[in-house]
Amino acid sequence: MKEEQLSLAAQSCAGCGVKLQTENAELPGFVPEQAVVRELAICQRCFRIRNYNEASSVTVDQNEFLKLLSSVATTDSLVVHIVDLYDFEGSLISGLQRFVGNNPVLLVVNKVDLLPKSMNLNRLRNWVQQQAKSEGLRTLDIVLCSAKRNIGFEHVIEALDRHRKGRDVYVVGATNVGKSTLINRLIKDYSDLERELTTSRYPGTTLDAVHIPLDDDKFIIDTPGIVYPTRMTEIVPRGFLQSLLPDKPIKPLVYQLNDQQTLFIGSLVRFDFVEGERQSFTLYISNALNVHRTKMERADALYEDHKGELLGGPSREELAEMPTWTRHSLRVPRGAKKDVFISGLGWIQVNGDAGALLDLYAPKGIKVLLRDSLI
Repeated sequence: MKEEQLSLAAQSCAGCGVKLQTENAELPGFVPEQAVVRELAICQRCFRIRNYNEASSVTVDQNEFLKLLSSVATTDSLVVHIVDLYDFEGSLISGLQRFVGNNPVLLVVNKVDLLPKSMNLNRLRNWVQQQAKSEGLRTLDIVLCSAKRNIGFEHVIEALDRHRKGRDVYVVGATNVGKSTLINRLIKDYSDLERELTTSRYPGTTLDAVHIPLDDDKFIIDTPGIVYPTRMTEIVPRGFLQSLLPDKPIKPLVYQLNDQQTLFIGSLVRFDFVEGERQSFTLYISNALNVHRTKMERADALYEDHKGELLGGPSREELAEMPTWTRHSLRVPRGAKKDVFISGLGWIQVNGDAGALLDLYAPKGIKVLLRDSLI
């Protein structure tokens, strides 16, 4: 038994990188003793995610994430920051420059497959560049891709080859941006490793840094995702994530609204067109979410009577466990092309030129902002 424990102390989970242990099933890295003998042992949590798509409540302390990120500044590395195009402002690591020091940053924008196929990629790249610059992020290069659909992946490889210059590569990002999916493609195409990282829809799948050896004795280091509670994906019940996160191209929903009309999105968000000329609004959200239109004067009563039922979304009991709504008042200037962005949910494009006064109600703490239109 002692020998087994000694060998276990040196082992990390092949799926999420956390140190393995047999003592406590509630803590990260738990593995039943009979599974320790496997050469590429994975923890019980990864086993359940892979085989049963089961969510796990094991999380890692936020300070541990930040400590790990801060250590990157002391290295000479290429930093690959993966962001989710569908949740761009919500998944961009604020203050990343502070954590990585002078190391160059390659910005990989994942999930481009969710946008309509007619989207101009050059225009999209320019939009990303402007948004990153406004957030204070200095980027060496920007690559657009879809790790899941294998779109633009060769450009990711080319950018790594061009910018790495014999250095280690640190891969950083918020939870659920597709980091592990992208790294599994790297493992499959460019490494002799047999293992794959655990991937799932559940936030925080990678629990500790995972080192993947490269041919020149350097490493790709996958770091745990930073948890941002300002994203809808972090606060909805885990069983509802599948409805919230689109996994195929979004079919935009267009609504012609008069002022004093309301849209409810899956009992999670209320959108009021308070004042302005009749105009259209386009919703870029998961097509699994219900959208219901009503008049503002009826909205309060409708929500109380039908949330979690007719209006869709999590159940009434689950909604009661979520933060209460906060109102965001937004004024779209005349002639401006703007999106109302709701982190983790999607966005609403304002199509008219006449300007508008809007109120958006979302759970307290969720990032809501007005931005230049993506599409």
